[in-house]
Amino acid sequence: MSHTIFVYGTLMAPPILHRVLWGPTHTTTQHPPAHASPITFRPALLPAHQRHRVKYADYPALIPCPATTSSVRGTLVHGLTDGDIWRLDVFEGNEYRRERVVVQVLRAGDNGNGNGEGFVEAGSASEEEIETQAYLWTAGTHRLEAQEWDFDAFVRDKMARWVGGSREADDGIQDVDDAVAALRDDLTGGRGVNEGEKDKEGKVLESAV
Repeated sequence: MSHTIFVYGTLMAPPILHRVLWGPTHTTTQHPPAHASPITFRPALLPAHQRHRVKYADYPALIPCPATTSSVRGTLVHGLTDGDIWRLDVFEGNEYRRERVVVQVLRAGDNGNGNGEGFVEAGSASEEEIETQAYLWTAGTHRLEAQEWDFDAFVRDKMARWVGGSREADDGIQDVDDAVAALRDDLTGGRGVNEGEKDKEGKVLESAV
């Protein structure tokens, strides 16, 4: 089954998205693994939500604000597998919950070719509305700053650490690597998954390992 997801923070940078989906040796579109499903990017706008900086963190939070006219610009990612979604769930961890949202796909902008530019030009016309999913913040507004999170500043100052293997950057990427390693062990005779679960998990998560 193919999925879409609306990303609005660190995952708007293709090197980070590819690192999460495909593992430590795949941070560019030029070298996806053989089993990878083709993914595409489209600029999109999520109405009635706000994006905030998280205190003491490089990544942002997304919260619904139905009484406001604020919107969040981001990227709609197409072509994700069940295994890709599983990896993203692990990466986002317990601070976020994946929920249904409706985004407005935008015509103009530099975000449709996967080059890492996370924002589109202001005033881009809406092309269509698409129901998708996004990871909403669940860890409390007391952990958020009032300021908008700055994608360009993240790419300039922080991204190299995230794709360079630094544990100081974000434990979420290491969590994905550890979960994939544990799953691979389980599906090939390790501990933690019983025989009845192996076939089921192997089919659902084949693209994750």
